[in-house]
Amino acid sequence: MAINLFDDTSWRSLRPLTFTRPVADLRVGILTIAEKWAKQLNTDFGFQTQDYLSAKFTAKQADLFINGAICPNEALIDVVSNLKAAQALYADDLLIALRLEEAAFSFEVDKIKGFEKVFFDEPNVQLKFPEDIFKSNDLEIKEDFKLLTKGKTSATLSSTNVFLGDNIFVEEGATAECATFNSLQGPIYLGKNSQVWEGCFIRGSFALCEGSSVKMGAKIYPQTTIGPHSRVGGEINNAVIWGYSSKGHEGYLGNSVMGQWCNIGADTNNSNLKNNYAEVKLWDYENESFRKTGLQFCGLIMADHAKCGINTMFNTGTVAGVSANVFGAGFPRNFIPDFAWGGANGFEVYTLNKMLATAKLVYNRRGMELDDIEVAMLTEVFERTKALRHF
Repeated sequence: MAINLFDDTSWRSLRPLTFTRPVADLRVGILTIAEKWAKQLNTDFGFQTQDYLSAKFTAKQADLFINGAICPNEALIDVVSNLKAAQALYADDLLIALRLEEAAFSFEVDKIKGFEKVFFDEPNVQLKFPEDIFKSNDLEIKEDFKLLTKGKTSATLSSTNVFLGDNIFVEEGATAECATFNSLQGPIYLGKNSQVWEGCFIRGSFALCEGSSVKMGAKIYPQTTIGPHSRVGGEINNAVIWGYSSKGHEGYLGNSVMGQWCNIGADTNNSNLKNNYAEVKLWDYENESFRKTGLQFCGLIMADHAKCGINTMFNTGTVAGVSANVFGAGFPRNFIPDFAWGGANGFEVYTLNKMLATAKLVYNRRGMELDDIEVAMLTEVFERTKALRHF
């Protein structure tokens, strides 16, 4: 039987990344959280999520419901698999999973208060804030690498490449020429039909997902994931790019998260360390203020459909919301609201009609269609974020 991954309060604290998806659709490591659970449990998955997202991210009829903010590990899989009907698994006060007495498309927290409580006290990876994605990426690449390669034989790469270490796995159709792969400190995963172009330097842990490319001369540092059907170049360090996005030119991206359908212009850079080495703060949608991260290194959080022009300079700890469009000289503000249009000299509203017209062209370029479900979702995000656009 299928499983459903449910949103908890972390859906709010992970905004703007979750404005366009359930928490379990976040990519950390090689796979999304939902894909990790489905592969570990050998089953299909659905989502119990926000009403306006449920048309795209549908629920399954299931008796097992799992917190979408929790990444699986071996110990947790064992406990969750053995949950009995009317049992709920907790880590302290955090609900991790529950098994209903009968299959359903959703559950209500108030109606499981009578369930028998089972407690899990071993370490686990939980996503609560956007920066947790790049913080956890090294561990999750290693976990996903083991999961995806177990019992499989790697394809081979051209002898024109240089290999330091042998902790590399190559899926069918992946190619590389005249590149250097260093897997001595962490694994390297090249997904199906991915490409590494000439002159690239790649150090693991690193994941290049299906259909993605690393362009000539790129320097990729550890703890980095390039999601499916993306293209990257320049210098990237401890960053997670989810898919269908481009950072195709020179410039630095570090300690960052970049959503889907994003584009970063040539020679764009983000700062990941303040000049005074102080703790970095990030915009918090729930409190509508800047929140301490406890991090000295923290770069750019860029939500779906956000874009920037050439030579953009992002300050340390910048959050760019859904469909933000940034351009011009100088440093834009540290919080760029959803559907904002402009830069250091000021912003105006990126009107919904203009944004959707661009998105349609972006989808068409990939041979895909911006359908009514996607339009409705983006329209809802536009309405929900109006109050933050004080231009």
